[in-house]
Amino acid sequence: MMRALYASGHVIDLVLVLVAVEFAVLAWRRRSPRPGAAAIDTALALAPGVCLLLALRAALTGAPWTHVAAWLAAALPVHVADLIRRRV
Repeated sequence: MMRALYASGHVIDLVLVLVAVEFAVLAWRRRSPRPGAAAIDTALALAPGVCLLLALRAALTGAPWTHVAAWLAAALPVHVADLIRRRV
């Protein structure tokens, strides 16, 4: 069963569901004087990890290397956007 869970990429789907729950909890708990700012900050913090998870899912399911590379490439600008928003 575990082999099938990994081979199909569904294990990554489960992790992505957990990330979505984490986003909902963090966006709800983080209060900000600017409406929507907490959700944007939380989304930018989690998005690079989501991109990396999607790259892993593509690799596990045998997707073309271009799909894996695209998700890996997408992680960088999202991470940079998060750093700029935080002004780190």
